[in-house]
Amino acid sequence: MLSRLQRLHDEKGPVVSQSAGVFQLVNLFGPDANRFVLLDRDELFSSRKPWMAIMGRIFPNGLLLRDGEEHKQHRKIMHAAFIRPALRHYLERMNPMIARGVDGWRDRRDGFLAFRAFKELTLDIAASIFVGVELGPETTRMNGVFEDLVAASMSRLRLPIPGLEFHRGLKGREFMVDYFRRLIPERRAGSGDDMFSRLCRAESEEGARFSDADVIDHMVFLMMAAHDTTTSTLTSMTYELARHPEWQERLRDESRALGKPWIDFDDVEKLEGLTWVMKETLRRYPPLPVIPRMSLRDFEWEGFRIPAGAMVVLSPIHTHHMREWWPEPDRFDPERFSPLRAEDEKHTHCWVPFGGGGHLCIGYRFAEVQVKSIMHQMLLGLRWRVPEGYRMPVQQAPISKPLDGLPVALERLG
Repeated sequence: MLSRLQRLHDEKGPVVSQSAGVFQLVNLFGPDANRFVLLDRDELFSSRKPWMAIMGRIFPNGLLLRDGEEHKQHRKIMHAAFIRPALRHYLERMNPMIARGVDGWRDRRDGFLAFRAFKELTLDIAASIFVGVELGPETTRMNGVFEDLVAASMSRLRLPIPGLEFHRGLKGREFMVDYFRRLIPERRAGSGDDMFSRLCRAESEEGARFSDADVIDHMVFLMMAAHDTTTSTLTSMTYELARHPEWQERLRDESRALGKPWIDFDDVEKLEGLTWVMKETLRRYPPLPVIPRMSLRDFEWEGFRIPAGAMVVLSPIHTHHMREWWPEPDRFDPERFSPLRAEDEKHTHCWVPFGGGGHLCIGYRFAEVQVKSIMHQMLLGLRWRVPEGYRMPVQQAPISKPLDGLPVALERLG
């Protein structure tokens, strides 16, 4: 994908229009385009229309799939589930789960596939932190359903035929809708601190609350988005730290210096080197390499007239590899995010792994907390490597992940 986007940009410039069946596909390249579309000051674009076409039958009406005032209102209400006290509580809950997961990896004697291991752990965390269920058969069933949902949302053959992945996804959505609906009255009346309970009770300053259907749609979407993107980031970080053992040891020393087996919320910003590595990984492997929008009316950009109904596509993965903004963009260089260099601050929208504007990922701080807590415990308990000369085969779209699961060799520490 990246090479194709670079070729398009090099040959045709910052605006590339192509016919894509019933609509016009327009690639807009570069930080200025990112800022123009993501901030959307003139309300020219719909996020809902393209995402509904991509995943609407499986994940309808999540926050990403809402527009305008409805989106703003829902985001206001949802904010209560992502404030600092909530994040602090989530981290306290997830730390022992991470410890059990890493301990289990330390005892592995067979081949270790990092992507699968992270997916299992983040699904368990989502079930516990988001839904408030204890690990067991219920969690196992839920995790299996979410794997079916994600597979179905990206399925090319979207027919409800028994046995096909899209049909399994539709059945999985029915299961999750019924599951959440049964629990909503209890959670609205209770005082639970899991995300599901918080959304059931959440209110905006004006007193607006979510309907039962809203809660269900947001929960199903949030659980998918949280575990899938975090799994992608953790896997890519693991790969880069395996290929660059000097950085792995540098981060290990940083975590040891903290003097804690688990981080707490106040430690998240203290791990400076880990912050740089996470940001550099998100630059090189943004979980969502492209961001689609649909134009609601005609507009002009860089001298080009773009019609209403066009699929307008931004490409974070392309922006993150533009030599005008990132010296030696193909090199893993976390120090480019250090205060002395701050390459990400050259332009407000040259680093956009979480999108931007009104649709900036509401869970980006949760993702940071989760990734750093898992990496901290991994660094203290394990050393890992890949064979000399190994290069991870990457599927860049629809979400960045390794085609081979990323096999790594683990060494137990301590």
